[in-house]
Amino acid sequence: MLPVAQSLSRLGTESAFDVLAKANKLAAEGKDIINLGIGQPDFRTPEHIVEAGIKALRDGHHGYTPANGIPALREAVAADLNRRHGVDVNPDNVVVVPGGKPTMFFAVLMFGEPGAEIMYPNPGFPIYESVIKYSGATPVPYALEESKDFAFLAEDVLSKITPNTRLIIINSPANPTGGVTPKVEIDKLVAGLAAHPHVTLMSDEIYSNMLYGGREHVSLLQYPEIRDRLIMLDGWSKTYAMTGWRIGYAVWPDELVGHATRLCINDHSCVNAATQYAGLAALTGPQDEVYKMVEAFDARRKIIVSELNQIPGFRCADAAGAFYAFPNIEGTGLTSRQAQDKFLTEAGIATIAGTSFGAWGEGYLRFSYANSVENIEEAIRRIKAVL
Repeated sequence: MLPVAQSLSRLGTESAFDVLAKANKLAAEGKDIINLGIGQPDFRTPEHIVEAGIKALRDGHHGYTPANGIPALREAVAADLNRRHGVDVNPDNVVVVPGGKPTMFFAVLMFGEPGAEIMYPNPGFPIYESVIKYSGATPVPYALEESKDFAFLAEDVLSKITPNTRLIIINSPANPTGGVTPKVEIDKLVAGLAAHPHVTLMSDEIYSNMLYGGREHVSLLQYPEIRDRLIMLDGWSKTYAMTGWRIGYAVWPDELVGHATRLCINDHSCVNAATQYAGLAALTGPQDEVYKMVEAFDARRKIIVSELNQIPGFRCADAAGAFYAFPNIEGTGLTSRQAQDKFLTEAGIATIAGTSFGAWGEGYLRFSYANSVENIEEAIRRIKAVL
């Protein structure tokens, strides 16, 4: 047995990739699989973005870039945030990284150590809890409840703050629930944080372009009173169907942006140059394909929520954002893991157990509706048949 560091035993994983591997194995064996598990758009990256990446390579952009991203891209990020959220951002506070996870990792590593507490949503993106444990900090979950449309309650979050609380992670629109926290609760949270100046926030807004039913995204960047202790995470993966390009960004406060840049230098040096030019084209080019994709997700959302509510033993709250439905399956008598395995092996439908997103996800399944209407309807038909 090799003497690896004990901290590795605290590092978790993302079960969606495990389910994807099982689904691919079954598909390779000839089984007809419909994947409603993986959290990525089923659309191609828009052509003008692809062409920009190709052109960058042909133009000779083959070398290192600044660790925090090329200046033109950071300026485009600042301009996009002003257009979408009405906020002024200094491009020097923007750090471009390979996806969303590096920002999560960097933020937790900055504040996580033995004796520290870090708060995070449960059920929530599994990497939050995993990295908190890895850092040696104590994970402190706050609940996203079905009865509250999977929005957090500011009073609940504020009540859990102690002198040891270093960081609070917020995610709206949320993975896995599709919940969106209304502005009134965010207002209350920001107001309450005035009494806790030692607490930093990381707001994961990667689904900020994907809200439905007339809802509008509320970015924590819109609250100047917390800008000096706010890390805002966003990126290209979901909005522009660029998951495989590996590019994201964060806006860091003045006090932390230097630390984030040094972590980039030590970790990955920089994001590959061609991807950054593709990201620039995404932000500065036409947005038509984004609007079309979100419209398609909205149509699928309505169908999958309605269909899930027709399955005996299921009930599904309206999905307000992202591209996930998170039905309660307690009426089936199955645990989340049993349902996940049963639907994959017996119906050929890949879903993700709610417990993959935290203990409080028991009794739920995550369905990604980043798939065709035909496949969604066929998936529901098969699940009904199995049950």
